[in-house]
Amino acid sequence: MSSALYLDHVRKVFPAQNQANSKKYKPEFIAIENVTLDIKEGEFVSIVGPSGCGKSTLLDLIAGLTKPSSGQILLNGKQITQPGLDRGIVFQQYALYPWLTALENIEFGLEAKGIDKATRREKALYYLQLVGLSGFEKHYPNELSGGMKQRVAIARSLAYEPEILLMDEPFAALDAQTRETLQEELIKIWQSSKKTIVFITHSIDEAIYLSQRVAIMTSRPGRIKQVIDIPLSLQSLDEDIRSTQEYGKIRHQIWSLLSEEVIKAQALEKSKQLAHN
Repeated sequence: MSSALYLDHVRKVFPAQNQANSKKYKPEFIAIENVTLDIKEGEFVSIVGPSGCGKSTLLDLIAGLTKPSSGQILLNGKQITQPGLDRGIVFQQYALYPWLTALENIEFGLEAKGIDKATRREKALYYLQLVGLSGFEKHYPNELSGGMKQRVAIARSLAYEPEILLMDEPFAALDAQTRETLQEELIKIWQSSKKTIVFITHSIDEAIYLSQRVAIMTSRPGRIKQVIDIPLSLQSLDEDIRSTQEYGKIRHQIWSLLSEEVIKAQALEKSKQLAHN
């Protein structure tokens, strides 16, 4: 299976936020350090890590919203240097146009892409059906629940027919029942569309349930600590995998790796607060 996305020794540095007259002033803030990750075509990979480790920064780099300070990111062998329609993005906030219906929100980007009216209507209807929203074509965002809005956002990203789908904690703001329903829907969408998906989450359970592999990031500066393969047996179970012994072992393995980084991140944040006092 060929690589869809390859991060090659990626580093990202931001200017420091400290006051210049501070004794601990540092001219650089290293968000991402030496990240190398190979994601295959059609693969579903989740990234977990402690707060502030650079997960969202990593997604911004893949999206082309910011550039790496060093290293490179390749999408199907081509270096990413700017945003593009070959990458669909779904954020935690739905970012729908409130004056457009669900159908029109999906059509809007297709129109900007130069697709004729009949074709974009056909595509929009198809992807609304794919996310389970047939019958809601004429509803405006304020008439939809949070879960429905996120389904529209997913449909809109898929309608571009991107090579890869980037998802930054898309279900974090939803209630538990809606979140689990959308997790199941996302798996069905992934299986039918065969898209490559990179999924950012704070939830170990969500990462295991959705993914083929889980990449664990260190505390700041963010590195890839380890990548865990999710056993095929867990991916193919029709029952709730969270009740199985194998799931418990995988969860314990990931949490053992992650908890060390959470403690480091908390200590780093505490020392930062003390330095400002």
